[in-house]
Amino acid sequence: MSSALQYRWQVMDRIAQHRYVAIVRSSSEQRASEVVQALIDGGAGAIEVTMTTPGALRLVERFAGDVLIGVGTVLSGGQVAAAAGAGARFVVTPNLEPDVLRHAGRHGLAALIGCNTPTEVVHALELGADAIKLFPAAGLGPANLRALSAPLPWAPMVPTGGVSLDNARAWFDAGAVALGVGGSLTEGTPAEISARAAAWCSTVQQTPTTPAEEQR
Repeated sequence: MSSALQYRWQVMDRIAQHRYVAIVRSSSEQRASEVVQALIDGGAGAIEVTMTTPGALRLVERFAGDVLIGVGTVLSGGQVAAAAGAGARFVVTPNLEPDVLRHAGRHGLAALIGCNTPTEVVHALELGADAIKLFPAAGLGPANLRALSAPLPWAPMVPTGGVSLDNARAWFDAGAVALGVGGSLTEGTPAEISARAAAWCSTVQQTPTTPAEEQR
């Protein structure tokens, strides 16, 4: 499906439908390009290329017509503007930065904002976040997500960091609307990455929607 211009809510809806965002972080533009292509070949529907990857914006430009693509590790409004110019449809942050949210709204990009406390979550939503990147998820665990979701059932949560196929069901059961998946998905040869992407697509689509998700 083409990633032509869409409204922010449509972008977030597509991420929720795909149920996972593949995160590409590499020390080489060539390697990152191979990984992105392998993910697309495996059926990944939403891909985040981090700004720490050389040539990240060139990669976004190259693949924007092939997949829903966004930029991660976004720390400033200037980076949001650059991501929008390259064709990104969403931005992802490791932290709560109001300037990123202001520019995301200005450029029509969905914003997944890094938070790990109730105060941060509420503040991010008040500022216009489209989803909360629960980060680092490995140190928090599904039980923490469940506890956060109890008083904030309307907050779309996307746990990221330490997420794998082995624990995906636990995160969804705790209320995640989607998952951010990095190293456990993107390591190895292109063929291995494509196979993992296909396995992720199959697994997450077979995971029943939980009551916590239905409330959103």
